[in-house]
Amino acid sequence: MRAVTVAEPGGPEVLTISELPDPEPGPGEVLIDVAATAVNRADLLQRQGFYPPPPGASDVIGLECSGTIAGIGEGVTGWDVGAPVCALLAGGGYAGRVAVPAGQVMPVPDGVDLVTAAALPEVACTVWSNVFMIAGLQPGDAFLVHGGAGGIGTMAIQLASTLGARVLATAGSAEKLELCRSLGAEVAINYRDEDFVDVVRRHTDGHGADVVLDNMGAKYLARNVSVLADEGRLVVIGLQGGVKAELDLGQLLSKRGAVIATALRSRPVDGKAAICASVVEHVWPLVADGKVKPIVHQALPLDQAADAHRLVEAGGHSGKVLMTL
Repeated sequence: MRAVTVAEPGGPEVLTISELPDPEPGPGEVLIDVAATAVNRADLLQRQGFYPPPPGASDVIGLECSGTIAGIGEGVTGWDVGAPVCALLAGGGYAGRVAVPAGQVMPVPDGVDLVTAAALPEVACTVWSNVFMIAGLQPGDAFLVHGGAGGIGTMAIQLASTLGARVLATAGSAEKLELCRSLGAEVAINYRDEDFVDVVRRHTDGHGADVVLDNMGAKYLARNVSVLADEGRLVVIGLQGGVKAELDLGQLLSKRGAVIATALRSRPVDGKAAICASVVEHVWPLVADGKVKPIVHQALPLDQAADAHRLVEAGGHSGKVLMTL
């Protein structure tokens, strides 16, 4: 099978097309003929040598895919060869075929084409598990999402607003701010020239944010804690702004607040299966109804993986960048 491989850590130029043996589905696994995959920031880190796959996972980059079932391992029920699916992966998406634990395989939502479905697993599972399953966002809550025009952000805005939360989002250009508003953000904040703490407080009458979804980490930690409402929850899912910062525990204590840091890739298989099942139950109907839509910036062929990585690294895209096979 064709696959993108990394000869040595480095820039996008180290991504090359190679021929690898086809994987075989083990017990409890499903084999997928990949139609499309997506580029995530974790992929860039893995290419650079900073984010190795979990033990037992494929060395091939790629955390999600869509395609059709090509084989079924021992003990798997409920799936048929040829069924259109999308899947959350621990690795292996940049390839013609991938073996996946059956619990991480999901049907393609009604109304979504097979290629576009590759834009859904990582963002839907990340947002649903963190914002709703862990942070418990409720209708009427004030929800602040950073990077609102990105893959995670566009899904977070749509899900939160559809389910009744007040959404405030940060972005860095007029075009991206308008996208956030069009997806359901009540307030769009230009992080380049506005202090999101002041804006959130002003638009919530001093209440603050009940839930904050953060991809920046250290750079935003102090301000994220400052913007929290009483009993607010800050969920950190990315470290684009660094890994170490000073935390004012007194301020957090006075708000009875919580700082939660999570990673999806390293969760155990049964934990990921539970998230996927909840996404299929709660999120897929919203996608089928057109209330939540996958946002795709561009789709490139797999042999242009280096260009796809450059596009994501430049940061000018909105939504997801896909690669097709």
